[in-house]
Amino acid sequence: MLKKCKIQVKDFQLIVTLRQTSTAEEIWKALPIKSTVNTWGDEVYFFTSVDALVEDDANDIINLGEIAYWPSGKAIAIGFGKTPASIDKEIRLADKCNIWGDCNIDLEKIKTIKSGDKIFVEKCQ
Repeated sequence: MLKKCKIQVKDFQLIVTLRQTSTAEEIWKALPIKSTVNTWGDEVYFFTSVDALVEDDANDIINLGEIAYWPSGKAIAIGFGKTPASIDKEIRLADKCNIWGDCNIDLEKIKTIKSGDKIFVEKCQ
């Protein structure tokens, strides 16, 4: 059975299906996570206690709905549009990141998230 977690921020949540990777397992073991949101263009990221290594397939360009872990920042990143590093319409993160989960992103809601918002990640029952 696939593992799922819930990312709660403001009045909405994202249900993330975890991939079968070592980073996903490290994040799963660290749950629940409470943090504070930072933004960088159309990217939301938040710091964690997770300390995962860069995986072989890490990438700085992601697809909408992919949930990433930024190893050098020890942060979870959710890209949903252009960042200061993007070229054209790509979703480019600041550095190579491990993709550890997938979800459906409601662009209207995620665009309301601001730096300083509280964020909570927990296992789904």
